[in-house]
Amino acid sequence: MQRQGSSFSSTGLEEFNVSIAKYVIFSIITFGIYNIYWQYKQMMFVNAAAGEEKFSFVKWLIFTIITCGIYHIYYEYVMGREIIFLQEKIGITKSEDLPVISIVLSIIGLTIVTDAIQQREINMMVDKVSLKSI
Repeated sequence: MQRQGSSFSSTGLEEFNVSIAKYVIFSIITFGIYNIYWQYKQMMFVNAAAGEEKFSFVKWLIFTIITCGIYHIYYEYVMGREIIFLQEKIGITKSEDLPVISIVLSIIGLTIVTDAIQQREINMMVDKVSLKSI
């Protein structure tokens, strides 16, 4: 699979730097429903940062429902891998173990922890790109 170049720029990416605590609390309060929105935001970040559609929210939602959550475990691995690729593109320290950590935590039912870790990496990337544009 050949990858296209990343279109990282601070324009529009600031909206993806979110409060992890807020998203975790809202996800817990809404019994996971807010986490669906969180997944959407993370997918949109990767798509915007990569400059191409890497993830489809509708596809993720349908396959996650059809497979009773098994597709989501695979998705968490792929999301971790894409985050590493984007980190490499902008020249920040990569979280090499992110895909493995993501899949292990998802298998044992800690997807909210996986999302928090991935969001931390996303926030660091957005901060790095924002600092470059100053």
